[in-house]
Amino acid sequence: MAWYWWALAALVLAGAELVNGQLVLLMLAVGAAAGGISSAAGLPTIWQAIVAGLVAVLMLVAVRPLAVKQLRMSGSLRTGIDAVKGARGVVLEKVDAHDGRVKVNGEIWSARSYDPYVTVEPGGSVMVVEIQGATAIVLPTEL
Repeated sequence: MAWYWWALAALVLAGAELVNGQLVLLMLAVGAAAGGISSAAGLPTIWQAIVAGLVAVLMLVAVRPLAVKQLRMSGSLRTGIDAVKGARGVVLEKVDAHDGRVKVNGEIWSARSYDPYVTVEPGGSVMVVEIQGATAIVLPTEL
């Protein structure tokens, strides 16, 4: 019957994690679930607590930092103009200080050279430095 209390503790901790959002209580919930599994396997109470504690500490030390890092990275999704800045493209029509066309991320953009003295011929590779209106300001990636 001890597995029931471990399962209840895991559910309560996991539910509290939904409110907290720091991934600490979730790691403790996994530890409690491990305690419940060890209880169902017939281990004595002291070993159930040891298993629960070890798994919880392992989750907090090894898994939580990776999960937090992954969540922070996924929050940095770039969209719109920000997704184009820094992207590489291919020149379709000669790019100079006044005009040109490039293909970036599958889209065709009007373009100008960032350096007014640099011209990039069709087929050349460029990187988008900034966007001004509907024009990509680009630099060649190979000189």
